[in-house]
Amino acid sequence: MAGYDRGVVSTLVIRLLGPPEIERDSAVATPPRGHKAWAVLAYLALAERPVGRARLAGLIFGDADDPLGALRWTLAQLRRALGEAEALRGDPLELGPPAVVDVLALGAGVPDPALARGELLEGIDPGAGADFDAWLLVERRRCAGMCEAVLRDAALGALAAGRPLEAAALASRALALNRFDDGVHELLVRCLARAGEIGAARDHAEACDVLFRRELGRAPDPGVRRAVEEQDAQSAPAVGDRAAALGQLDAGRAAVDAGAVEPGVACLRQACAEARGVGDPALLARALAALGGALVHSVRGGDEEGAAVLHEALAVAEAAGDREVECKACRELGFVAVQASRGVSGGRWLARAGGLAQDEKERAAVLGVRGKALSDRAHYEAAIGLLEQSVASARRCDDVRQAAWSLAILGRALLLRDQLPSAAERLDDSLALVAADGWVAFQPFPEALRAEVALRLGDPETAVALLDHAFALGCRIGDPCWEAIAARARGLVHEAAGQRAPALEWLRDAAVRAVRIADPYVWMHAWCLDALAAVEIAAGAPEAGERVARLERLAARGDMRELVVRAALHRARLGDPGGLTAARLLGETIDNPALHAELSAAA
Repeated sequence: MAGYDRGVVSTLVIRLLGPPEIERDSAVATPPRGHKAWAVLAYLALAERPVGRARLAGLIFGDADDPLGALRWTLAQLRRALGEAEALRGDPLELGPPAVVDVLALGAGVPDPALARGELLEGIDPGAGADFDAWLLVERRRCAGMCEAVLRDAALGALAAGRPLEAAALASRALALNRFDDGVHELLVRCLARAGEIGAARDHAEACDVLFRRELGRAPDPGVRRAVEEQDAQSAPAVGDRAAALGQLDAGRAAVDAGAVEPGVACLRQACAEARGVGDPALLARALAALGGALVHSVRGGDEEGAAVLHEALAVAEAAGDREVECKACRELGFVAVQASRGVSGGRWLARAGGLAQDEKERAAVLGVRGKALSDRAHYEAAIGLLEQSVASARRCDDVRQAAWSLAILGRALLLRDQLPSAAERLDDSLALVAADGWVAFQPFPEALRAEVALRLGDPETAVALLDHAFALGCRIGDPCWEAIAARARGLVHEAAGQRAPALEWLRDAAVRAVRIADPYVWMHAWCLDALAAVEIAAGAPEAGERVARLERLAARGDMRELVVRAALHRARLGDPGGLTAARLLGETIDNPALHAELSAAA
């Protein structure tokens, strides 16, 4: 967006969320005439690279007798509304003076819930044609996801600060944007319970159960009801004994590390209770951070409660000046956001963690999660650079597990770009470190990825051998993500062998396993849906259309750019004449040669 600074303080404000408006010198300006003027302004503001006049005219005024003339008239309208005679000049177009644009502020990580005013270009129907409509639909979903993430973070922050009614109001706004998200319902119930509104909390949990059973045919995650009783768990008997707090903290960490999750979490809860009684903020921050991390990484469906605990740990650590705990809490909150495909929120937390990191071990961890986040959103070159830095930092401090983890995510990024020999090398390195450390709980992930590399390299026997082990181990561990990635690859092996019935069976199973818990890794679910949609389309399955629509909604809301493009390609294969054009429009800024080769082949 040439000429517009995402963070500048300006007298010119452009609001594209909710009913659009332009504000100059704190007064709302007379709006431009016609809905297409807002379409032009939004497209120029949100485009990732400069836009030529001819292209913009064809996209928005393609049905006009003189598209370029219609664009010139519209630009003149916008200049009057902006109050800037030199705005919107040149070819490609330059927007002109610095301005605050609400969508860009959210995208840059400004955590202001006041910016989340509503839908992108709410009430505007430009009538600009199928190609622009496809772009606008994707952007509306992406912006809704950003708004929801900001409101959730704000609600959790207010809850940690002891303002539960304010938190409940923010959670209610987030729920209006995504009423079938178990986690937002759980958050609202937790806020009401913390405010002492136990009856209202129970009523909402019951209403959520009725809604989900009626509309989705399933019950909500048990965490929604558990949140009602959370206050009782937090009020465990404690005498405020410092030695007891430290003992429970050490015992809890050791138990969780050894795989004894339930007793470990119970010890950590008791450590938090004892630390509150002691009145030592630094000790309480450490105990809360340990509990929050355990809930996020070790308890199925524990991300929402874990995030609430981590927000409290962060607030206490900030007050105590404990940078180490503050860094850990920010990194873990970033990880939770990345798992849920709340990319902007994740980026904000991870940037903050990076600024607090004081040693190689913590830097390696932060860089690894940042690389994963960028890879999920198809910013591959930047992701690969960060992951290579993470591996180097982990090796320097002899953090074997972090090196193995970052190598696996790096191997995945290279696989997605079809850089198969490099992907194989990184994944083999990851598996060697996993074996040396005995990290069985992580092994299925790099193993399943390495199997897919082997399949693409024409070695299905190796792929099958790896997948047999990865799937069995994933099931034994009980990790839905590991089960899903292995089942997905098994389906691809059958499809490559021309065995369509078992391919569909495995791929459908993968899509179900990926969301077996309430807080799944959303990118993994979308990746499974992508593979399933491709095979269902080839098989002429009647479910294919709904599968593609589901993928499109999920990917757009989570800003999973390449999967948005792949959904558009699937629509083209289903006979949608605008699918290929949308895919090319949405995919042109993605740095993946393999994707561009597929787009060219489809054309």
